[in-house]
Amino acid sequence: MLTKNIGAIDRAFRLILGAILILGAIREGHLWMWIGVIPLITGLISSCPLYSLVGINTCKNT
Repeated sequence: MLTKNIGAIDRAFRLILGAILILGAIREGHLWMWIGVIPLITGLISSCPLYSLVGINTCKNT
């Protein structure tokens, strides 16, 4: 199971950024904007595999 390593502010930023990029991809049709799926998913699960590799933890609960 993935360890939670994303704090509240980081999570909110990822969710907003991901949603904006995905909406832009749908409205404008730019394929590169589908990259917004990554921050959206990591924000939803509160875990970032890249943070785990580098040893970053912005979550204050763990």
